[in-house]
Amino acid sequence: MKLFLIGVMALLASVILHGFQKPVNAEISLHSDDPHRQIPEGVQFGDRPNLLQQGQQYYANGQISQSITAWQSALEVAEAQSSNTARIQTLNFLTSAYIDAGDLDAATTSNTESVTLIESIQPQTVQTQSLFAQALNSRGMLDLLSGNAEQALITWQQARAIYQQNNDVTGTITVGINQAQAFQSLGQYRKAKTTIEALVDSLDTRDNDLLKVRALKTLGVVLQNLGEPVDSKAVLDKSWELSREIAGDAETAEILFDLGNVAKDLDRFDIAQEYYETAVSLASSPARKLDTRLNQLRLALQLQQFTSARQYIDDIYPLLDALPASRPKSYAVINFAESLLRLNQVEDNGDIDLSAVAEFRQPQPIVELLKVAVNDSVNIQDTEAQAYALHQLGKVYLQFNRLGEAQRLTAQSLDLAQLINADDLVARSASQLAETLSAAGDQEQAIATYEIAFQKLQALRRDLVAVNADVQFEFKENIEPVYRNYVDLLLKDEQPTQAALKQARSVMEALQLAELDDYFRDACLDTHPVSLEDVDSTAAIIYPILLDNRMEIIVSLPDKTLRNYKTRVPLEELEFNFDLFYSSFSPGYPRDRHWRYSQKFYSWLIEPLEAELFEQQIKTLVFIPDRFLKNLPMSALYDGEQYLIEKFGVAISPGLQLFPQGERQQNLNLFVGGLSEARQGFDSLPGVDKEIDIIAQKSNSKVLRNQNFTYDQLIDTINNQSFPVVHLATHGQFSSNPDETFLLAWDQHISLDKFDTLFEKRRLGILEPIELLVMSACQTASGDDRAVLGLSGFALRSGAKSTLGSLWPVSDESTTELMIQFYQQLVEKQSTKAEALRQAQLELLRNSSYTHPYFWSAFILVGNWS
Repeated sequence: MKLFLIGVMALLASVILHGFQKPVNAEISLHSDDPHRQIPEGVQFGDRPNLLQQGQQYYANGQISQSITAWQSALEVAEAQSSNTARIQTLNFLTSAYIDAGDLDAATTSNTESVTLIESIQPQTVQTQSLFAQALNSRGMLDLLSGNAEQALITWQQARAIYQQNNDVTGTITVGINQAQAFQSLGQYRKAKTTIEALVDSLDTRDNDLLKVRALKTLGVVLQNLGEPVDSKAVLDKSWELSREIAGDAETAEILFDLGNVAKDLDRFDIAQEYYETAVSLASSPARKLDTRLNQLRLALQLQQFTSARQYIDDIYPLLDALPASRPKSYAVINFAESLLRLNQVEDNGDIDLSAVAEFRQPQPIVELLKVAVNDSVNIQDTEAQAYALHQLGKVYLQFNRLGEAQRLTAQSLDLAQLINADDLVARSASQLAETLSAAGDQEQAIATYEIAFQKLQALRRDLVAVNADVQFEFKENIEPVYRNYVDLLLKDEQPTQAALKQARSVMEALQLAELDDYFRDACLDTHPVSLEDVDSTAAIIYPILLDNRMEIIVSLPDKTLRNYKTRVPLEELEFNFDLFYSSFSPGYPRDRHWRYSQKFYSWLIEPLEAELFEQQIKTLVFIPDRFLKNLPMSALYDGEQYLIEKFGVAISPGLQLFPQGERQQNLNLFVGGLSEARQGFDSLPGVDKEIDIIAQKSNSKVLRNQNFTYDQLIDTINNQSFPVVHLATHGQFSSNPDETFLLAWDQHISLDKFDTLFEKRRLGILEPIELLVMSACQTASGDDRAVLGLSGFALRSGAKSTLGSLWPVSDESTTELMIQFYQQLVEKQSTKAEALRQAQLELLRNSSYTHPYFWSAFILVGNWS
């Protein structure tokens, strides 16, 4: 399957940030201990026996054209000598050189001739099989460059089998490195990481050589793509150290280029530019210099260093001219055009000097560049590159509001992408075409075209995972708008049809799921869709959708109908008022101002649908909040007389697909664990002892406390006994960054990844899933409007049907009281989870010491509420 990341990753990651990552050629090496460097035994070259070695030296120095000349001469000598073995070896060398020169037609011709000659030699010997593996290695490169990474993997697997059969360790490692790069181009970074780590481990006992340098380099790039820049830098530094000892300047330049990318990821922009500049000085090929200058240009524009940007632009044009028509050149042009397009998006407010780049702040230079890319791709019959160039050209015209040209070119891109089944480009071009159609006023056709994009994104879901934000088109910038623009059009009418409402709801559900995929950097969630009436016939599901110019509210009611309410408040105004409201939850904040902010959100979110809720006898409101509303304590919405919690039970869900219906447990066996003592820099929680003691009395319970509350004991207990309820009274934090989301055990932080191990048997079905996970002393990260994803993350990783957590750090004493009341309702009165939380919150509200919403509204129930 062609993936979204081929259009993004193979086109842009290979060019914008990493250059075109050259697969490794085992047959071209600098070191005498490498058997692939040697001329096959018994082959004579008349008066020119050193032509192969001369070509190798040229090739190692990046002098590709000279290496081709030397090997063409060697081929003539071999043909004159009628030596098929020498011809095959030389053709294999030429194939690799033609690939690096961007002449894929010549590379394909020489590769085909090599394979034909090999097949004519009978019987096959170890030597001819080795030459065949070399030819297959080159054919895999051609497959990858043609956008067919799946076929490249198959071809390289054939080559690897031959190398292993011949006990050729160097060849085996070489092909493994190439397979890792193919996995990268498919967006399968974890497979790439696993593959290359195994290779690096196998190199530990090997003497330092060029292959080891390249393996470490490849691993470093994979780690960067996985969003692990610190580890990436450590590996690349090791590769760089080795390269300075044993490799040439060309190899070192590539490593410095990658180090520049990592420094950029770490926001060390000055160091990144130093790496890039050194890479340019060492690089001998125009292609490597071009890749580096393109990155420097992108970084200079990001930092608004426009004088430097102009210098890079002036360098880029002649470097482009030096390249022959090829896919790498087409993608470099597209990259260059994208940077110039971003330059045109810089607002000239008089505070910055744009004079150095003024002539490029218009469409014509970008259009001329992209026409070259289109023509080149047509000439080399590269349909995918042509489709992408047309897409980019359409994007330029769309930005400059030339809708006719934008529509025509984007439609051509879409047609070509569909012709070659490039789902990634189909999704991207369909989305852009829909945007163009909408701008032109053709709403009906725009909706139909957005549906094409949406369906492709759904099909590619497992590949739309977040890696380094600069490598992949960032989720919020490029993927999320497809969903939102589609919903915007579906709900444009004052009274959308039921079909439109259902589709809008489905799109928002998909967006919630995609956001969690993005959060986990992996499409790790298997969904179990349920219908509303199967969960609770007295609940209403409320989808507030925040669009740029309004808030749309879709309400799912038990009678299977959907309602739609529009609140025409701009997104900026909503966000401004949310910040005020959220800040007002401090206990010292004036009560009247807090109520005023709360009433605003009540009027926006609840008032339009309140009459319908009472008419339908709704008891529980389940919110699927959007954007910053995820951090809004819905229970504290105030109508001027009552809080929402005084009228309804309240629950939160990241999407109904994610939390299937729970089963009411008659005997709630509890696991209760926590820390009351200060630990690892965190304060003591004196109320935890009382909380644990009283909760443990409510039911048959297993307790781990303080020194016994270690990660190993947690695993041993949780994975060897079923507990419908797991209650953890300890410090922790929910963050939009998975690496900053954790729970505190006595001996360590329990990360999301460790949570996987903790609840593994439940995910595998060996033990019953958790009905309720309670984290009573945790909090969401301050100022993080996506932090509730961390709370959802713990819930989903544990497999819990429901999770109870808090939005901010709450008083230790009030938390204990709320938890005691919650379990009394849940265990003794057999209340639903939502009703148990509601009654516990009401008890605190009636207590004069805790009447302020700060004490009781922070607690939210995520997931199944029944």
